[in-house]
Amino acid sequence: MNANTRRHLLQGVTIVACALVVSSIGGWGGARRATADEEVTPAPVVLGDLRALSRQLETARGELAVTRLQLERADAVIEYSTRYGIPADLAGAIYDIALAEGVDPALAFRLVKVESRFDARAKSSAGALGLTQVLPSTARLYEPGLASSQLYDRDTNLRLGFRYLRDLLERYDGNLERALLAYNRGPGRLQEMLDSGLASGDRYTRRVMGKTR
Repeated sequence: MNANTRRHLLQGVTIVACALVVSSIGGWGGARRATADEEVTPAPVVLGDLRALSRQLETARGELAVTRLQLERADAVIEYSTRYGIPADLAGAIYDIALAEGVDPALAFRLVKVESRFDARAKSSAGALGLTQVLPSTARLYEPGLASSQLYDRDTNLRLGFRYLRDLLERYDGNLERALLAYNRGPGRLQEMLDSGLASGDRYTRRVMGKTR
């Protein structure tokens, strides 16, 4: 969805919302004029009408905000799908699950690209599986009893891989380079590197961080 299309859709929703409110105001005003010569409307009724109009306006604003978020999501999914040459449903799953697990979608897409090249059936020589190349032993820390074959399920793999990355980011106080080193080599190996003063980034971390291809 290009910027012009998105802008036109948002303008359209805004116009409809405003039209609904203006229509309500007009109807209210007309009703007041029609009865002006007959009797004075009690103040509580006027206040009630104003409160109803206020609620309608807030509802319209809420619907507009939801529509804007939906359009932003659709635009992002199409952009990522095009950039990485992957199906829109896979791009949508990565985007949605990354947000749900508290991971920046841009980082999530780079991680999946580097780890598996978006191949849900990928398996490393170390036994890491699926899109995010999660080890079964790591996955079972989150879901005890999980079968290794379940890591070939797209959503299960993305959810556990992104959750693990988020936990590593919290463990290393937001230090993305260390979190990625731990993700790739394991927290134990990273600690050994830290103890020996060798915990510096490598090509893997630079690629996932978007510093090199």
